[in-house]
Amino acid sequence: MQNINKNEILITGYAKLPEETTAYKLYSVVGISLRVNIETSEIIDADITLATSVAKQFFKDVVVGKSMKKIDEIINIFERQYLGTAKKSIITALKICHMKYRDYLRNIESDDE
Repeated sequence: MQNINKNEILITGYAKLPEETTAYKLYSVVGISLRVNIETSEIIDADITLATSVAKQFFKDVVVGKSMKKIDEIINIFERQYLGTAKKSIITALKICHMKYRDYLRNIESDDE
């Protein structure tokens, strides 16, 4: 079992899926989990509740190694290159994760004052 670094957090975000998707039949919402290093803002690992392993791997390939501070770059990739029905749900869940991350950093800064 791997130890968790004290500088890492896990952020989750959820968004409703379109009813015509297979993932909706399985989950009804898309769930995203991002493991983030708070010192570097790098996404270290990621997972998503989609129906196919190819879609899950695409998500992971896009986000792992990217910075939470550059969420627009991540979202742009999904807007241009993800042609699945769950696109809007994924982008919404990513934005929720980003909001949670910004709030977390603000709270850390205010605790330090």
